[in-house]
Amino acid sequence: MHRRALLTGTLFALAAGLMWGLVFVAPLLLPSYPAVLLSCARYLAFGLIALPLGCLDRARIGELTRADWREAFKLSAIGNLLYYLCLAAAIQRAGGPLPTMIIGTLPVVIAVSSNLRDAKRDGRLPWLRLLPSLLLIAAGIGCVNQGEIAALRADTDLVRYASGGLLAIGAVACWTWYPIRNADWLRAHAERSPRAWATAQGLATLPLAAVGFALFWAWSAVGGNEFAMPLGPTPALFVGLMFAIGLLASWLGTLCWNEASQRLPTSLVGQLIVFETLAALAYAFALRGAMPGMVTLAGVALLVAGVLWALRMRPEPMAAQGHAG
Repeated sequence: MHRRALLTGTLFALAAGLMWGLVFVAPLLLPSYPAVLLSCARYLAFGLIALPLGCLDRARIGELTRADWREAFKLSAIGNLLYYLCLAAAIQRAGGPLPTMIIGTLPVVIAVSSNLRDAKRDGRLPWLRLLPSLLLIAAGIGCVNQGEIAALRADTDLVRYASGGLLAIGAVACWTWYPIRNADWLRAHAERSPRAWATAQGLATLPLAAVGFALFWAWSAVGGNEFAMPLGPTPALFVGLMFAIGLLASWLGTLCWNEASQRLPTSLVGQLIVFETLAALAYAFALRGAMPGMVTLAGVALLVAGVLWALRMRPEPMAAQGHAG
């Protein structure tokens, strides 16, 4: 791997993480909004933003085949709508830090998954060298959870807190599948534009999000839901946040991630999702207006140490591994 590609890819992943960290803000600022509505509205905004971008980039968009569009729809449904539905619901049930730290396992989960799946293409990370990072991240999650439960046990429903954790695990499953499949397409189409692929995913998301939004509106009307559809009790904040996240996190973040995915092995770029985790934690505690406790800080430090340990490694060609892994 060339040093320039490593540096450029890492910087693109950093930019994506800073953008994606913003998605943890909306459920905290809009706690009364159902998670389904937040997910559909965010990607409806993404799709509407992609329409003029697609017109400007119509030559490259026109190069996509029917198979490419099918892949874009799959990526949009699972990596966009279902992922954010699980994440938003998790944050509303458990607060910001717990889902953020569970999502923080993605660097190693993706590394392990791609190590099993893409070793022949990208090289393999030796399993014994990955073990310390796995243990450090597990200890970090334990510390954060202990700190959160200790801080909130007086007024928190632990069943609701646990359900938030399970939903966050569902989000991890969605976003373990997404970057691996997305990288497959990008690596197989190295001549294609990462920008056009980000826009294509927005265009593919638009009908899915529009149908989801309409179905939720109809269900609310039939079920007698008292929520003020379609824009809720704070429409200006809702619309502004959805379009800001649609532009910055959904389109720009996806563009930066695509650029990183074309330059770096999947097992390596997946670990750089830690930038999203750290940004999201910083945003969550900034909204609280307080510094995290010492136990939570220790958990964050362990998370960072675990991922830094993993980043020290480079994938090795299968033939060079012998029996060392």
